[in-house]
Amino acid sequence: MTGSTPAQSLAGQPPGQEAKESWVPMIAIALGQVIMSFNVASLPVAMGGMVKSFNVPPTTIATGIVMYSMLVAGFVMLGAKLNQRFGAVNVFRATVVLFGCAQVLMTFSPNATVMITAQGLSGAAAAAIVPSLVALIAENYRGTQQATALGALGSARAAAGVAAFLIGGVLGTFIGWRPAFGILIVLSAVVFVLSFRLKADHGRPEVQIDLVGVVLAAAAIVLISFGFNNLNRWGLAVATPAAPFTIAGLSPAPVFIVVGIVLGQLFVRWTRRRQEAGKTPLLALEVITSGQERAAVMAMFAVVALEAMLNFSVPLYIQIVQGRSPLATAIAMMPFNLTVFFSAMLIVRFYDKLTPRQIGRYGFILCTVALVWLAFVVRNDWSAVPVLFGLVVFGIGQGSLVTLVFNVLVTASPKELAGDVGSLRGTTNNLAAAVGTAVAGALLVGLLSTIVLGRVAATPELTPEVQAMVNLDSINFVSNDRLRTALETAGATPQQVNAAVVVNAESRLRALKIGLLIMAAIALLSIIPAGRLPDYKPGEIPDPDKAPPAR
Repeated sequence: MTGSTPAQSLAGQPPGQEAKESWVPMIAIALGQVIMSFNVASLPVAMGGMVKSFNVPPTTIATGIVMYSMLVAGFVMLGAKLNQRFGAVNVFRATVVLFGCAQVLMTFSPNATVMITAQGLSGAAAAAIVPSLVALIAENYRGTQQATALGALGSARAAAGVAAFLIGGVLGTFIGWRPAFGILIVLSAVVFVLSFRLKADHGRPEVQIDLVGVVLAAAAIVLISFGFNNLNRWGLAVATPAAPFTIAGLSPAPVFIVVGIVLGQLFVRWTRRRQEAGKTPLLALEVITSGQERAAVMAMFAVVALEAMLNFSVPLYIQIVQGRSPLATAIAMMPFNLTVFFSAMLIVRFYDKLTPRQIGRYGFILCTVALVWLAFVVRNDWSAVPVLFGLVVFGIGQGSLVTLVFNVLVTASPKELAGDVGSLRGTTNNLAAAVGTAVAGALLVGLLSTIVLGRVAATPELTPEVQAMVNLDSINFVSNDRLRTALETAGATPQQVNAAVVVNAESRLRALKIGLLIMAAIALLSIIPAGRLPDYKPGEIPDPDKAPPAR
């Protein structure tokens, strides 16, 4: 029996007989990914400029980032069903227009409220664009072209991140933050024009939209994201004064997370009952029926969460601790972003030599080794060659894994479920990014607090009077200059100031090192789901379109 290759599993067509299609439609598809990724990657770079423009604290600007991610993760499954019902091309074209209008609002926003609204509209548009990208690739390409297109889609995300850091950093430094988002208005128009080169598809009016499922899925994802994002502010267990309410003294953040998980389980049960009744589910459970597919989802969650944790840690250390510019952050992260970009593109060349299981294991091993290496070599200068080497190694593993697990999900499902795969990818990516960032923040700040309190108690110069000059109940990452200024203003002696600065510098670095080791442990544990990925050999991939229906 002759099987198909990973690249042709959606096509069911031998490589020797496949017709080569124009790559112009792929430009539209890739740019659709670029405008979304560029937007969300530009927000942290533009934060300083927006704080000055709107005269609000950074937490208010961060609300825009949260708004975007939550809307994408919460409603991407609804977006997939809209694609199936009305056709991927029609939905893609309409939502690109909506995204462009949102960027007009973003570029000319007079205040933070309008900015947050613009990001909400962008997230709503992205929730429909994300699943349409996979469906459009499945519709326009076959065989090896399809595998290349899937790799290009992953690379487009990485390329947009690189461009956002560079362009946003340069424009923000010399002109202002608004032109970076103005670029997205032009790109949205280009994508709209190129969308007319996509193959016309037809919607399926018989597809029903499960409104109960929409509410359950969105509520679960929003509560989980919101809970993790507020672990620091509201408290990990005991409620802090900043918590909006308490439950017998308990922080609402973990409660939100638990309730969100329960609602997620209810969503799965509701979806299963709906499928058994012959009705259209919000998410076809066939895309996560097998252990291999669930392993791919877990691996995807792990690698995206690890990327988010590293992307939080590096800007935190460079901008907050070292006090350097966003452009300096972009330069420091450039080796990592470029490595992710090229790895995502080139890993497809190894699909005929290594099985997904092997690539998955090797990828997480590289991530583990890189994070352990970084934990031992990181100093107060992220541009040091050993640190850059560690970032490059992590980028190789991360870029390879993102493309791999996405390809596994796509090739394991029939063509008609491509939209469901895309929505699952969007939900997993955005939820993992939110959780990874929140966990990194809670982890590093928690470690810093513990280390600082221990060092303060062991430093004779830091008397109770000096300790009263700073708020030890709310320890966070601050620069040495800021700490020195605060203590000198409060009347501390030069010896006390110097002792406090030493404690601050050493505690920050130690917290970062321990945090990186914990991240390495997470990467090491992720080898377990990677070991359950498909172990197909070349020529043995089954065609999912010919597989019997799942029971």
